[in-house]
Amino acid sequence: MNALGKHILLEMKDCDKKILADLALVRNAMVSAAQEAKATIVEIAFHEFSPFGISGMVIIAESHLSIHTWPEYGFAAVDVFTCGDLIKPETAAHFLIEKFKCKNPSMVEMKRGILPSKDGKLPHKIVEEKGGKIGVPGKYESTSQLQLVL
Repeated sequence: MNALGKHILLEMKDCDKKILADLALVRNAMVSAAQEAKATIVEIAFHEFSPFGISGMVIIAESHLSIHTWPEYGFAAVDVFTCGDLIKPETAAHFLIEKFKCKNPSMVEMKRGILPSKDGKLPHKIVEEKGGKIGVPGKYESTSQLQLVL
């Protein structure tokens, strides 16, 4: 079975509340996490709520990093979703655990776009066919498998 992407769900408990409440620090940490993972940043958007809390997203060519903070609880929820084989979302996740001084992290990894294939190639991979033509691999079966993470 092949997957189009990897999605890390990161729960960060017992973080530094002052960092989680600071828009510039949260934004810089998320951008730096994307850079540490060698992702290609496309767009950045963050919003600070009143009286507290920050939501933000770093759109990367390989997918996205997002965060929602609850500084009053010392908690942040982070998604790091990457497609392809080049970017390691774990690198970004570990970087954020350190930056937010998280004492109690929890990480779940999910495979996204699980595709069983007969020839082991993913449909977005370019292959050269006979006669010098460029194309995509043959037909792919759909999967009826669902994954439930509790």
